[in-house]
Amino acid sequence: MQYVTPDLCDAYPDVQVVEPMFGNFGGRDSFGGQIVTVKCFEDNSIVKEQVDQDGRGKVMVVDGGGSLRRALLGDMLAEKAAKNGWEGIIVYGCIRDVDVIGQTDLGVQALATHPMKTDKRGIGDLNVAVTFGGVTFKPGEYVYADNNGVIVSPTALSMPE
Repeated sequence: MQYVTPDLCDAYPDVQVVEPMFGNFGGRDSFGGQIVTVKCFEDNSIVKEQVDQDGRGKVMVVDGGGSLRRALLGDMLAEKAAKNGWEGIIVYGCIRDVDVIGQTDLGVQALATHPMKTDKRGIGDLNVAVTFGGVTFKPGEYVYADNNGVIVSPTALSMPE
């Protein structure tokens, strides 16, 4: 489904809008779905576990603490996420392998790119509320993203006619 966040903001003025900070890197220029959160810092072990799950109708929101020192998502994990139906992944941190990710049928937004992978120490939290960009992302709520920005709603939104 194609989402246009300005149209959603006009139709649903009570949505929360994330501060502008993300670049759009995925093969889908817009995406949306139910929030699944991962809180991790320079360790993408939980992200790796989650891309193996059925992601239909879901968006993974990864709170990497804003770290610009390691990439929390690369081409192999992005391809697994796409294969398992994830709508998109938003990373409050870095990604790598952007040329391949740009060809992958997955929405991906992140702060920046970095070529270094993370250490896998099994550290992180799944489905806890995370806050960045002036918004709290709660598991089970909804997030929508496109080239205009990222918005969050407690309920599912539909594009206005």
